[in-house]
Amino acid sequence: MTLIDILAASIWLMLPAYIANPMAAVFGGGTPMDLGKYFPDGRRILGNGKTIRGLAAGTACGIAIGLIQIGLAPRLIASGVLDNWPLFHGALGAYSLSTLSIVFLMAFGALLGDSAESFIKRRLDLERGAMFPVADQLDFVLGAWVLTYIFAACWFNTYFSFWIIVTVLVATPLLHLATNILGYLIKVKKEPW
Repeated sequence: MTLIDILAASIWLMLPAYIANPMAAVFGGGTPMDLGKYFPDGRRILGNGKTIRGLAAGTACGIAIGLIQIGLAPRLIASGVLDNWPLFHGALGAYSLSTLSIVFLMAFGALLGDSAESFIKRRLDLERGAMFPVADQLDFVLGAWVLTYIFAACWFNTYFSFWIIVTVLVATPLLHLATNILGYLIKVKKEPW
């Protein structure tokens, strides 16, 4: 596989997580996931930025993009577009209960990872929106990977090769920064990071 193939495969595999994370911010608001409760350390568990509506909407958007991928993959394979990318032939390539569960795990896991980072930020006494380098860019990736690995280790090991993992870890901060700047410019985010 060439570098372009690896990058394309990395984005394809991560798309449900990549979509879930910003869509939680776009459609969020309302009741916080922690219901306004405080941890024994006297700080909020997650804070007002992590909402039930954001979790549900972000997960739903990640699942929606995954369903589109599942629907497109056979057509792209049949048309010859993906002939040079054997990875795509199996990854999110057919409707099945296991494939649908993987899409859910990637999307929901991304938002759990983001919420875990909020929990850590509250423990470090960082305010909502405060910069937390590296964690801000990769929390949702690690959440998606951990949840998917726990419940679909065979699938994860099949498609997330060493070079795919490295590519995701390098490309995601750049993509994350670009989407956050866009979100800031369209007034969905309060900070451009």
